[in-house]
Amino acid sequence: MQIIQKEITLTSKKRGFHIITSEILNQLPEIRNIKKGTAQIFIKHTSASLTINENADPYVRTDLETFFNICVPENNRHFLHTSEGSDDMTSHIKASIIGSSINIPVKNGNFELGTWQGIYLCEHRDRGGNRKLVITITGE
Repeated sequence: MQIIQKEITLTSKKRGFHIITSEILNQLPEIRNIKKGTAQIFIKHTSASLTINENADPYVRTDLETFFNICVPENNRHFLHTSEGSDDMTSHIKASIIGSSINIPVKNGNFELGTWQGIYLCEHRDRGGNRKLVITITGE
């Protein structure tokens, strides 16, 4: 049994839903040594989130962004936490709904995702900046 834990930094991305599977794997060569196990990926931010969803049709990412902007609209007079702009509190709400971590099986040195699945960074800020992930892999 071995445990690998590594912090990586994702490049800054505009607001939206971005597939980051390859970006993670490029910074995580250690995964190649794992035959079977589990990866837990945690984002160290309160205004972005992680999820797994379709990796083929880009309309899925556009539609997810549209859905969350309708459900949690900016410039809502009820929100008090807006010191960093109109996307401040709305980003925290979206991140809480989607979540800060995901778990993925690892098999033969790679994430064991479905054919049409990819890991998403859900960037809820107009200018979120670089995002840090902590990845913990437990396996053999």
